[in-house]
Amino acid sequence: MSLLARLAPHLPYIRRYARALTGDQSTGDHYVRVALEALAAGERSLDDDLSPRVALYRVFHAIWLSSGAQLEARRDEGLTAGDDAAQRLMRIAPRSRQAFLLTALEGFTPTEAAQILDCDFGEVERLISDAQAEIDAELATEVLIIEDEPVIAADIEALVKELGHQVTDIAATRGEAVEAVARRKPGLVLADIQLADGSSGIDAVKDILGRMDVPVIFITAFPERLLTGERPEPTFLITKPFQPETVKAAIGQALFFHPRRAAKAA
Repeated sequence: MSLLARLAPHLPYIRRYARALTGDQSTGDHYVRVALEALAAGERSLDDDLSPRVALYRVFHAIWLSSGAQLEARRDEGLTAGDDAAQRLMRIAPRSRQAFLLTALEGFTPTEAAQILDCDFGEVERLISDAQAEIDAELATEVLIIEDEPVIAADIEALVKELGHQVTDIAATRGEAVEAVARRKPGLVLADIQLADGSSGIDAVKDILGRMDVPVIFITAFPERLLTGERPEPTFLITKPFQPETVKAAIGQALFFHPRRAAKAA
């Protein structure tokens, strides 16, 4: 089996991970591209003792450690004093955040995360704990849920409240979402794609982002509709059926990485 055939099923997900790690689609894709080029050139190789997905993420992290500082330094050179949030964003990629994302967002076991990060199991558990403590320290916000299935909406609402956030509204259609935002501006949006009246959560989010700058997490059974590579893609995308810890991780990361909130915390 060719290298491309082995890695193709995993590329949308490592791109998602890289974007979540960096907080930026173009930066994340750049790191993934450098890793793939290194594999194609024979500068790096997949570990045959690991699954293809784990081996790919391991190579990605080897590239991150060896070239990330130089790549980020070049980006920083192009930033002005007004880009404080972006500069802070590019400085925050601790191993604790990587371990947290690998396990909570990407679904790797702690053992697999240890293989990817080239550390032992105990260190991964400590890193995850440190990341969770940092995320929990962030200020709570108000959340709009766009979801037409009442049971799923209730589950998401419970998770949001468990994290200390407030749910301002639950919208089942595009129109209801736009009306909800007009009544009260949210600090975070959690959106499904396929809504009750046949309208689109994607269109609802476009309407919202046309009015305000707010982090968005898509929670959907149809991730392929967003991971096309043909248009700007969401940094945070969760596939149904979801795990509660995955949603919690994405909420923490979305709030942490969003430039507006980063600027407040700086």
